[in-house]
Amino acid sequence: MGAIARSAANLVTTSGVWLKGGVNNASMDSITTLPSAAGADGITLISSQTASSSASISFTSGITSTYKAYKFVFVNIHPATDNTTFVFNMSTDSGSNYNVTKTTTYFQTYHNENDAYDLNYLAPTDLAQSTSFQTIIREMANESDQNASGSLILFNPSSTTYVKHFIANFNNYHSYDGSSNSFIAGYANTTSAVNAIQFKMESGNIDDGKIYMYGIK
Repeated sequence: MGAIARSAANLVTTSGVWLKGGVNNASMDSITTLPSAAGADGITLISSQTASSSASISFTSGITSTYKAYKFVFVNIHPATDNTTFVFNMSTDSGSNYNVTKTTTYFQTYHNENDAYDLNYLAPTDLAQSTSFQTIIREMANESDQNASGSLILFNPSSTTYVKHFIANFNNYHSYDGSSNSFIAGYANTTSAVNAIQFKMESGNIDDGKIYMYGIK
């Protein structure tokens, strides 16, 4: 019994942490699912949608008080129309209306294939207490290999005390043949809970692409 106790003691640190050798199967190759609490950094995939000549993509469920922030990840968003704009808006009535009042800011940097470059603050793209859709990608190209990817984070949308901030960052193949990186931020100026969000092109359809919605605790 003493030998067993000594052997067990050698597998525990002075702070009480079990060493790897104290676990017979230290690998995770037999685990097929993880509990939701085991998501990396508290991020949980809630849902995803794939565009296919879609007029818009809306998330009308899953945005609740369960999570303090929601992250939307956009992969290979491809417009049907050349030189168009990707926009979004929020809803406080589960998607019946997308008309939340917003104040926002937008700036963009680009570097073209001909080595032209620039950094612009785009005041016409900002909103000041407007219910219009907010631009998140400008001048998108629609050739077969051209697309945009990025992310948008919406903070504490279920709050009934505070306005709702968002930040977004996208990179797209610019319609003038180059890499364009956009930075957008702002707030929904409402103390009502935001419970739906919609993405669409300003003109034409979303030809292809996938949008993932994650919850962050």
